[in-house]
Amino acid sequence: MLIVICDAFDKSLPKRLEQFGEVTDDVSRLADAEVALVRSKTKCTAEWMEQAPKLKLIIRGGVGLDNVDAKAAKAKGIEVVNTPRASSVAVAELAFALMIAVPNKLIEAHNALKAGKFLKSELKRTELMGKTLGLVGIGRIAQEVAKRAAAFGMRVLAFDPFVKESDVAILVPTLKELFEQADYISLHTPLTDETRGFINKDTIALMKDGAVLVNTGRGKCIVEEDLAAALASGKVAAYATDVYYSDPPDPSCPLLSAPNTILTPHIGASSKENLLRIGDEVVTFLTGWTKK
Repeated sequence: MLIVICDAFDKSLPKRLEQFGEVTDDVSRLADAEVALVRSKTKCTAEWMEQAPKLKLIIRGGVGLDNVDAKAAKAKGIEVVNTPRASSVAVAELAFALMIAVPNKLIEAHNALKAGKFLKSELKRTELMGKTLGLVGIGRIAQEVAKRAAAFGMRVLAFDPFVKESDVAILVPTLKELFEQADYISLHTPLTDETRGFINKDTIALMKDGAVLVNTGRGKCIVEEDLAAALASGKVAAYATDVYYSDPPDPSCPLLSAPNTILTPHIGASSKENLLRIGDEVVTFLTGWTKK
């Protein structure tokens, strides 16, 4: 069995996978692969699958499968799995780091000092304690964010149409109710027909004036032009994101030039510890899969 590692995983993984067959990171050998390991960089389209006629299994290291054409895979008899448990802490820590950076003016303070400016009295901080956090989606990552928010003394609300109860957040029945109450909004939704572009001028209008939006979910859940306009007007006080329409974002992306943004290059799942956990899930799955 040939296993092709298409994207960046922990460097220890190839050796760990040798028990299952030959392992390579040479993507030119995809035509002979039975198993392909991908993360978010590789787009597993129908055309990509045409290059791999022997493929039986795609393992997506991370959360979500929107870079895999599930219908095409099913039509070709290719099994598709991901590693949903591994990334929860890594992404949650980044989401919360972004949330902390905004009210503490960390980026502005750092850049000013590097430029020789000591803005001690000019930069006005605010605190997270006592503020309301609204989580859109209350899956594994959002639950970890909720735990950290509670430790900071925040009130935590969540909207998720697929969840009936939560131990870490107060569930609200509508997105409108969440937007009306939240000082900070953190997005944790997959990309679906329902969530594509759901942060737009109409939903932004429902938010509290001066709300802060954090996105470690999916870039295409945002209508970029609408959010950029809201940032320019001050309706949205700040936008902190790790995700975009593409990696890297197109130079024409209006959020790149919008005010009051913190932008990171899709590093949410890239912690050393998380890459090791992804490897653990891959090995565990292949152990069972090869015994079928």
